[in-house]
Amino acid sequence: MTDLTPTPRPRRPRPAVVTLTPAAADRVRDLLAAQPDKAGLKIGLKNGGCAGQEYTFAMAEAAEPMDEVVSADGATVIVDGKAVLYLLGSEIDYETTRVASRFVFHNPNQTDACGCGESVTITPAERPPA
Repeated sequence: MTDLTPTPRPRRPRPAVVTLTPAAADRVRDLLAAQPDKAGLKIGLKNGGCAGQEYTFAMAEAAEPMDEVVSADGATVIVDGKAVLYLLGSEIDYETTRVASRFVFHNPNQTDACGCGESVTITPAERPPA
């Protein structure tokens, strides 16, 4: 009888949870340059607003064990582990208008938004079949 020991195969790289446009990467780099002791800009979700959820932003000292770290063009974004399925496939942009400057999410999981654009309704991404 032969010994059947599994041969480890190299894993293919996982796609990033979110992508950053060049404008968003520039802004994240600027924020991190102002606070060099921080590991990245942490993005998440919280319950609130008239549509039910709001995106959150905070400078993070380190990633937690379940967080996803995304690096793009020298910018580091940390996606809160509890928000990964809600943000999966999102593109983050940064726009400046005459009235405001802000991060903008193009989220395929977003199903609704309030009129002022401050809160959203997001359903978690479907888990791919095994």
